[in-house]
Amino acid sequence: MLERIKNLASLEFIVFTGDLTQDHSNASYQNFTDAIIATNFTLPVYYLAGNHDEPILLSEYLSGSPFKSAKIVNKKHWQIQLVASKSATPSGEVSEEEVDRLLACVDSKKHQFIFMHHHPVDVGYFIDKHGLTNKNQFYQALNKIESVKAVACGHVHNALALNIDTNEKIIPLFTCPATSIQFDQMASTVENSGKPAGFRLFSLANDGQVTSQVVFID
Repeated sequence: MLERIKNLASLEFIVFTGDLTQDHSNASYQNFTDAIIATNFTLPVYYLAGNHDEPILLSEYLSGSPFKSAKIVNKKHWQIQLVASKSATPSGEVSEEEVDRLLACVDSKKHQFIFMHHHPVDVGYFIDKHGLTNKNQFYQALNKIESVKAVACGHVHNALALNIDTNEKIIPLFTCPATSIQFDQMASTVENSGKPAGFRLFSLANDGQVTSQVVFID
């Protein structure tokens, strides 16, 4: 998969949306770092902590090039913000401090694209019990960002195109497929749907339009 991503000519940077580890071991972080280095990545790799991740270990292991600890990516017409949603439980929460940071960093002259780990709307299967617990507070923050064009997340182990209805605006939500297994949406607990690992590509137009393509690795 890394070779496939590396060879995409138009790619500018990568956002890893979290859950690098399942066993919470130091070795899993080292394996990820080694794989990136072995592939000779030069593209910047930004990252978020998922519910399985330890932020301290992420910062420790993902500290050298090409990893970037910054949570803002500034382009000419776009500002991409990475929002922390990890909590003390498998469910997510965007803290008041994180909301304040998000709003304070908004460049109103640029289109806004927000990345996070947890899903801010229900997706209709068992993972919803581990979704974002303070959706309304997050929606209130989104309502204050006039130029927000889209939100993307991980966590759900499926590539879905949904909408966030904040009661004031409709914002496209893109969920990113897992680089491991995709969940069976009809199961009551974790089951493999049989779909292969994948990733999602985004194209951000100067006028604020977002288009996306999902790539599964056969």
